[in-house]
Amino acid sequence: MQLLNARCAGLDVHARQVVACARIVVDQSVTYHRLTVPTTTRGLLELADWLTAHEVTHVALEATGVYWKPVWHVLEGHFDLTLANAHHVRNVPGRKSDVKDAQWLADLLAVGLIRSSFVPPAPVQELRDLTRTRKQLVREISRHTQRLQKILEDANIKLTETISDIRGQSGRAILHALIAGETDPERLIAVTRGLKASHGQLVDALHGRVTAHHRFMLKLHLEQIEAIDAGLATLEQRLQQALEPFRAAHNLLKTSPGISDTVAAVVLAEIGDDITPFPTAGHLRSWAGFVPRLDESAGKRRSTRTRPSAPWLKTTMVQAAWAAARTKDSYFHAQFVRLKNRRGPKKAIVAVAASMLTAIYYMLREGTEFQDLGSQYFTQHDKDQIAKRLLRRLRELGVEVEVKNAA
Repeated sequence: MQLLNARCAGLDVHARQVVACARIVVDQSVTYHRLTVPTTTRGLLELADWLTAHEVTHVALEATGVYWKPVWHVLEGHFDLTLANAHHVRNVPGRKSDVKDAQWLADLLAVGLIRSSFVPPAPVQELRDLTRTRKQLVREISRHTQRLQKILEDANIKLTETISDIRGQSGRAILHALIAGETDPERLIAVTRGLKASHGQLVDALHGRVTAHHRFMLKLHLEQIEAIDAGLATLEQRLQQALEPFRAAHNLLKTSPGISDTVAAVVLAEIGDDITPFPTAGHLRSWAGFVPRLDESAGKRRSTRTRPSAPWLKTTMVQAAWAAARTKDSYFHAQFVRLKNRRGPKKAIVAVAASMLTAIYYMLREGTEFQDLGSQYFTQHDKDQIAKRLLRRLRELGVEVEVKNAA
């Protein structure tokens, strides 16, 4: 194979140490130099000096958990770094050790056989931390809410059947009253506002058996929800500050159907506003996990399932696709209806999400707002095919027709 990097190194990164192997080629002679350092800041600086002393230009390391990040931050800007997917650079079976792994990475990097993973710049990484943390906190609130519902059911309080959101104003007022020891349904109803349920339904729903244990558990989970709500409010302020450098792109993305403030923030946090690391829209779709896998053997295609990917962007785009598919007189709605009849709603919504991601790619690349192709795009685009299919169907029914173009 052609040698691309004469002076390169592979790093096998662990929680406590980094094993480095420098591969130096001089006059077609290959020599290896090895070093093991701790993952402390002093150890990583020693590693950087050691690589510099050997005049290393390119460095490859595996994406192992979060342990690669400190190494990347120290070496970034001094070497040409390549972050390798561990599944793509597995060593030959039976030759497994930290030193062998580092040497294997160096050998692959020397001939250009490592495809680098996408590593966004620091501002995008900070934005990513905020959006992902927000999603995790929202999930925690949902879990505590479900536990509240279980406790209420155990106390035979049918609050969820009469109130759509027990974390709303009326729901929280009833919960605080129950925690304070109030059990009279009439007094519990008095703290609510504007409920759609009738007075009789509320009385029946709030007549239960609330014990001291129930009150303790209700208070515990409600305090957790309120604490997370306060943390979310602080995080949201920080998120808005982090979004300021991306405000133009954020407003641009919101011109597309189905993309809200939250979705636009997640998209920018995952891919940034500079999409040059992705040569084409297909590369972006593949990275996000929206491209069917290529799995063929003996001329037969065995599977077309999309490959696993990081859940943060893909799940958000699918949720946004459901909102876009409900937008009448839009391309996304027409695409969903067209595919749902043939492939089912799940595959149809994934196709809509992939189309939305394609639109996002070109919006960010060209700096233009979303331009809807319209609900009649497929009808006009496949006009001849639709006519042929309908004529064929009529002939199957024994009907002969004469076709003329409309004036």
